[in-house]
Amino acid sequence: MELLIFVPTKTIVTTNMATTILIPEKDPMGAAISDFFNLHRADRLRVFSSQFEEDEIPVKELFRSFQTMPVLERTALQIATGKILDVGAGSGCHALALQEMGKEVCAIDISPLSNEVMKQRGVKDSRLINLFDETFTETFDTILMLMNGSGIIGTLDNMPVFFQRMKRILRPEGYILMDSSDLRYLFEEEDGSMLIDLAGDYYGEVDFQMQYKDIKGDTFDWLYIDFQTLSLYASEYGFKAELIKEGKHYDYLAKLSLA
Repeated sequence: MELLIFVPTKTIVTTNMATTILIPEKDPMGAAISDFFNLHRADRLRVFSSQFEEDEIPVKELFRSFQTMPVLERTALQIATGKILDVGAGSGCHALALQEMGKEVCAIDISPLSNEVMKQRGVKDSRLINLFDETFTETFDTILMLMNGSGIIGTLDNMPVFFQRMKRILRPEGYILMDSSDLRYLFEEEDGSMLIDLAGDYYGEVDFQMQYKDIKGDTFDWLYIDFQTLSLYASEYGFKAELIKEGKHYDYLAKLSLA
């Protein structure tokens, strides 16, 4: 079974949503980003999963320009207004594009290596902090969670904590712009039926582990969520979900705002 990986340029949050900051020995993506920026080349950034075959992330894609971004990303950046939070900013490609548009953006990541690259690339406000760190109390008009931004939630069990956190840092008229994918296509039979174990874990809950050179990160949970399920959880925790745009690979962009 092959999974089309939508590159997580994002902060990786552990399953208990701890306020962890990565160390270099456990930060393969940060090392790859640092190498590509400083050496203009990088080795393979490998991705492992207990559910899927080994894959890899093209490191060059982590430095994409606005013009080469997928349409869902470009749409989100154009919609974003006011004071913007770029969650898990990676190399800073979204933050830089927003700055070029004249927009105010704060870029956060838990990778010291990525954060240093962001600063060197010209991101004006980049911070080494975890989204779920309770000491991070600023509020924002737009919270950007892109390149399968739902992934950092980890599992459906973490939805209550996620929405509670969003209520604390989202301004009253603000909204979250999040993209994700519906993985049910992986379980579709030739006749159109779905081979999904309804008694098992949600089919969009997967695990990943990354490796760059000899640097191997910890295994982490990653959530792909279909729009209907996202809408149900949003409604349960005081949010409303709006489908902004659908992509070509079972992916979509959603807008979440306080109900």
